[in-house]
Amino acid sequence: MIDERDLAYLDMAEALAVQALGRTSPNPHVGAVVVRRGRIVGTGFHEAAGREHAETAALRRAGKNARGATLYLTLEPCVHWGRTPPCAESVLTSGIVRAVIAGLDPNPVIRGRGVRFLRTAGLAVDVAGRPERKSGLNEAHARYIVDRRPFVTLKSALSLDGKLATRTGESAWISSLEARRYAHFLRSENDAVLVGAQTVRHDDPRLTVRPPGRRGKPVLRVVLDPGLRTPPEARLFEDPSGGPVLLYARAGNRDWEARKARLLRRGAEVAELPGEGPRLDLRRVLSDLGSREIAALLVEGGGRTAAGFLDEGLVDKVVLAVAPILIGGADAVALFAGRGADRLAAAPRLSRVSSFRLGGDLILEGYI
Repeated sequence: MIDERDLAYLDMAEALAVQALGRTSPNPHVGAVVVRRGRIVGTGFHEAAGREHAETAALRRAGKNARGATLYLTLEPCVHWGRTPPCAESVLTSGIVRAVIAGLDPNPVIRGRGVRFLRTAGLAVDVAGRPERKSGLNEAHARYIVDRRPFVTLKSALSLDGKLATRTGESAWISSLEARRYAHFLRSENDAVLVGAQTVRHDDPRLTVRPPGRRGKPVLRVVLDPGLRTPPEARLFEDPSGGPVLLYARAGNRDWEARKARLLRRGAEVAELPGEGPRLDLRRVLSDLGSREIAALLVEGGGRTAAGFLDEGLVDKVVLAVAPILIGGADAVALFAGRGADRLAAAPRLSRVSSFRLGGDLILEGYI
């Protein structure tokens, strides 16, 4: 039976896992706490793919004190070989007598096997049934491991009347400095950042991760560019340490090979997708990103890019920075272009909506 003290230790384990947010992909974020006679004797979390798993780190730190102790774990231990050995066996050999696990692995091939392994070996195991008690910690991993495509977060900054830019295209800056800093934290939680080619040509972003007060990290910088119109002098290519640049395009246009050669010399990778018309097949894009072990994707493109993902039903989460400004104008750039919904009943509706203020802006987050 799980009591309030058990739940408090699970919260502590989750807080440990959060320290590696955005750095474990394609593995889940996991934290562990070892408690013996009311005293914490070991803690650990999974820091990155290929590194020590949370439970083995916590048990290693606990040492002999693990005997007779309880292990609190945010996700059931693995029972298979991957980049590291299976963890369930190390739990058994440590002398742990009880395990309290927040939730089962979302992978349908693995789900429940870790718990069954421990119980069959005689260990007392309690499952809370809430793998993420507070933070939505492994929502991207769950999407990726089941569907083999990334969890898609759509992020945008807009005015109170839903405009991304004025009728002349001016958009710097609608959002406050604080909201723009938060955007870098969002990037740091994802494996890749995606924009459309028009955003690259108009705004010339670097798409790097520069969260204030934290170490940045390289991310895959993705551009949807059917006609391969990204300029070779774009700032994307100025800082290779920001992460590789991947362009999705379609071959067969005039001067294609010459444009491709110039971009390759700048360090870009060009992935050619089949199809017809001006748009790329976004499902193929996500499938290809999944094959590259991209579990979490942040879409930052303009109205057309955002609408493309929404119209295809490919957005999992929306983050909007709403600034207290009224831009107006029928020709101003709207948040979502594309065909949109023809009936209110067909319009995407957000659930689990939360909000908070940053600077003068209101940050809205919700799930589709």
